[in-house]
Amino acid sequence: MLSGNDFKVLNAISEGMSDPQRIAEKLQMKVEAVRASADALGEEDLISVTKSVEESVTLTDEGRKYAEEGLPERALLSFIGSGKPMSELKDPVHKIALGWLRKKGWAAIDKGMIRPTGSATKGEDENMLDLLLKGPESKSSLKSNLVTDLKNRGLVKLDKSKSWFYEISDAGRARILEIRKLPVITGSANITLAPLTLEATGLVEIGNITSDMIKTGQWSEENGFLFCEYKGGKSRVRPYDVTLAADKIYPGKKHPYQRLIDFMREIMLEMGFVEIKGQIVQSSFWNFDALFQPQDHPAREMQDTFYLDSRAEIPDYTRIKEMHECGRGAESTGWGGVWRPEVACQEVLRTHTTGVTIKYLADHPEPPVKAFGIDRVYRREAIDATHTPEFEQLEGIVMDRDVTFCHLLGILKEFYAKMGFEEVRFRPGYFPYTEPSVEPEVFIDGLGWVELGGAGVFRKEVTAPFGIEQPVLAWGLGVSRVAMLRLGLKDLRLLYQSDLEWLRQTPVSIKL
Repeated sequence: MLSGNDFKVLNAISEGMSDPQRIAEKLQMKVEAVRASADALGEEDLISVTKSVEESVTLTDEGRKYAEEGLPERALLSFIGSGKPMSELKDPVHKIALGWLRKKGWAAIDKGMIRPTGSATKGEDENMLDLLLKGPESKSSLKSNLVTDLKNRGLVKLDKSKSWFYEISDAGRARILEIRKLPVITGSANITLAPLTLEATGLVEIGNITSDMIKTGQWSEENGFLFCEYKGGKSRVRPYDVTLAADKIYPGKKHPYQRLIDFMREIMLEMGFVEIKGQIVQSSFWNFDALFQPQDHPAREMQDTFYLDSRAEIPDYTRIKEMHECGRGAESTGWGGVWRPEVACQEVLRTHTTGVTIKYLADHPEPPVKAFGIDRVYRREAIDATHTPEFEQLEGIVMDRDVTFCHLLGILKEFYAKMGFEEVRFRPGYFPYTEPSVEPEVFIDGLGWVELGGAGVFRKEVTAPFGIEQPVLAWGLGVSRVAMLRLGLKDLRLLYQSDLEWLRQTPVSIKL
């Protein structure tokens, strides 16, 4: 079913016009619209559409300079005259030109002297530069080896251009004659048709229907077309094929990983938690020592932690020192040895968000406390499909009178249920600064039970130095791991890359 524009383009092609640019100028249409109509006509076999790609050769700025002033080897030939010592060729351009002089046989080197051979007729490459100085030339009309040489020297470049050629078919002529209600004539290449317009055939087409047309127009249907008699004229309503796929629209939207982070944040806020933030750069005191992690712990090794060449001021560390050395105040033996403040002052990129959590607790030692954080952490990891040196963690804490391990399990189950994980179970775990500890697992179709994070009750060795007397429930999980499961990814790196195709195809859903 052809539109008004399609008929106009078909008529122009029937008059012998084959180039979309010329058709566009005659019909006062955009070239893109002409091509679209021609494609539609081609699909109906009313015209033949021939597309071709032509490569043209043009001079670069450097090539234009040499075409006007002469190639470097020609200039060097003039410079050496009857001969010069090689030591005088100090210009970098001379060294480049020297190779071409010898390749073309224009000069020879003997005992440290370079002398012309006496044969320096104008070469084919120079003739080609002269030709291209007048304007671009089709690559097919030039010697390919010369084009390659000049292109490798950066003197010419190749430009690709597309062209279209349209030719009306017998079916196209028949369609025009059918519209004009004339006998169908086929098989002749010399048919001359009078200019054809929709107005000439009585098929004035309208694309926009106004409210006044709907109210006062007389409507009729003929041969599958809808017509409207309005203000003394009869017009055909432009037909539309509603079964055709619409153009895809790619509006701006939030990154799916950021949507997941925002979704988790909403859940925590709905559950009554307060969001806390902390610095990316932390002292080892807050990142390790305050969490009762021994100063010789493997996690502090250079291969696991990004250490900075700077030191931080730390608060009064007396109670932390005593806790590490002898466990004073927590009915513990501590780690023994000597706790060194200079180690605690060393600054690092935070390896987890728990350092931010314990600092918040130290600043708010009185119950109740119900806080969470979602932030990026940094570790010296080799980059692969499941590891990156930076990733996001979610961490939550609850500190109040009489809270128990059972409260922790209930909070975790509620959180994961809100995340969309219907089946949750727990198994015993071990973490350096919580006891008892637990590892939550969720059931995912096709994968089975998957561990998601860790949780537990802060040990007294962690809370006692800061005067925290009530139990503290704590848990955390890797946000990127949840994202991989929710988004069906096998490569963690995709979360941090700008893969437009993946971003476009990922559906917008707050619950992912």
